[in-house]
Amino acid sequence: MTTKYVFKRTIFDSISFAYIVSILLVAILTPSEDSMLAMDRNFAIFGALLVAGIGVSLALGRMGAVTLGHTIFAPAHKKNHEDTRNTFLRLTTWHLLLTLALTIVVGVNQTKFSIYELTDPDGFAGAVRLFKGLSNPNFAIFPMAVVKIIETFFIAFMATLLAIPVAFVVSFFCAKNIMRSPGAFAIYASLRTLLNITRSVESLIWAIIFSVWVGIGPFAGMLALWLHSVASLTKHFSEITEAVNEGPIEGIRATGAGFLQTIWYAIVPQVVLPFVAFTIDRWDINVRMATVIGLVGGGGIGTMLIKYQGQALWPEVGCIIVVIAVVVWLMDTASAHLREALK
Repeated sequence: MTTKYVFKRTIFDSISFAYIVSILLVAILTPSEDSMLAMDRNFAIFGALLVAGIGVSLALGRMGAVTLGHTIFAPAHKKNHEDTRNTFLRLTTWHLLLTLALTIVVGVNQTKFSIYELTDPDGFAGAVRLFKGLSNPNFAIFPMAVVKIIETFFIAFMATLLAIPVAFVVSFFCAKNIMRSPGAFAIYASLRTLLNITRSVESLIWAIIFSVWVGIGPFAGMLALWLHSVASLTKHFSEITEAVNEGPIEGIRATGAGFLQTIWYAIVPQVVLPFVAFTIDRWDINVRMATVIGLVGGGGIGTMLIKYQGQALWPEVGCIIVVIAVVVWLMDTASAHLREALK
């Protein structure tokens, strides 16, 4: 039994246990909003549940019980000896069903899901009026929409183009199979952490930040998409690099090649085509995202969209949507053909 497997199984099962018990406590005790806002106490309770969950997981493991954590993280040879009872009698099945059921209940509550609101006659009538406007586009604004979609296109193009060299270089420092020494691993871990944080912040948020920094307009939008593209492309590029054949790397190193020579002659030839395919895919994503960041001051056609939507001018909004849909469809089709050609 490997330590890594036991650790992962125990952590997963303890978090799952704390999650289930927390939801049940909230459902039974129905705490007030003030009680829910008492974060210090609530985190302490959740921490205690985590500790209890670790004990429960270890106890079940010693008893030979097949938990959900075991099913997910156990090595292949251990999974072959799992509980052979009927599926609906297994602990794993009940664990999964209970977690899913409680999550659905919480989801319905948090999203205020309501069939009544969905079928309310007044709301439905308003939606009908909106769709009537959208289905009768006012093409009087078509020339301006075309000008803005061209601006949107180049926002995405420049963001992708400027992200490629940065992501290409940084990705090799984020590949674990290259950064093996203790000093190199520290650089790897730091860069991966920084890029994960950068990628976790959506482009819309970066557009708001850059709108304050450089002013509202396409430059702010381009910078937002560039930063997010660097983080995303680096992740994809580094994962491709980690999956390369190790044979050429060992062969090049055996000749006394240095770090840069190993990358250029052993790794780059293996990753160049996947890199290009992911770059085209990222450009496709950026074109779609560039239509959205204009809603927060990032320039492009999104600026027009928020203007007419705020005035409830739905025929004008319909025209903008038609232009966006056509351009996104063309880009998606073109990128699909390019990716196919690169296979």
